[in-house]
Amino acid sequence: MDHLFQDCLVSTAVWGLLSAVNFLQETNLEFEQWLTRVLVDQPTSFYRLFCCTLWAIWGDRNARIHDKTNRSSQEIACFVHSYLEEMDGLESTISIVSKENTKWKRPPGQIVKINFDGAYNERNQQSASGIVVRNRKGFVLLSCTEIHHRVLSAFAAEALTCRKVIQIALNMQEKEIIIEGDSLSVIKKCKATGEDKSQIGVYIHDIHQLQSRSSKIRFEYTPRSANSLVHILATESLRRKEEMYLVESVPTYAENQRKIDCEREPD
Repeated sequence: MDHLFQDCLVSTAVWGLLSAVNFLQETNLEFEQWLTRVLVDQPTSFYRLFCCTLWAIWGDRNARIHDKTNRSSQEIACFVHSYLEEMDGLESTISIVSKENTKWKRPPGQIVKINFDGAYNERNQQSASGIVVRNRKGFVLLSCTEIHHRVLSAFAAEALTCRKVIQIALNMQEKEIIIEGDSLSVIKKCKATGEDKSQIGVYIHDIHQLQSRSSKIRFEYTPRSANSLVHILATESLRRKEEMYLVESVPTYAENQRKIDCEREPD
């Protein structure tokens, strides 16, 4: 532990790239003493960076041993920066949702709208995807859920669900599709161009590759209050450990929310 986090050349370089080398000077301290000293002497604003870096270094160590892969100090530092940016994006989403209280809106014209949400259980590293396809009248064309195992984060859960959604969208070849989700970070990454080097970069790469097959698919962010139906599907699916695939209907536990969403807002 002492060597891995304090003395290893790769780890030392990571701390340097993150401008966090000052506390490494007391290398004679054992790990627990060093950890305590950092948390006592450093400002609380530093804790998140510090803990995330420990986690990233430990993850790289496990990858070297078990997967025979390794990352450079630059790659580990970039991962930390990207992950913290995603955390900031999640906080922004929560802030936006707290200020907005809107209903789900029907798509215009002949456009089909697909809403998605991912639920995540960190303890079991399991996630569930909730997906609903609806037309301009608000009628459900399709609803489904899927369970995923060995999922590393809530961001990965959302990205996994989004990848499934775009596969469904491609099967509706003649339709123009709006894909809506309440994860601001994931939606931004789906709409962006260029390579994504964050924790969910592999999923985003797949999504971009799939999207390139159709010019009729676009992504839009929606607040959680307008995404309630798929949120119910995802959370209940994860709780019940059940998957389902229904045509023109939703499970009974989500029927009330379907009716609420289907009600037309007054002009």
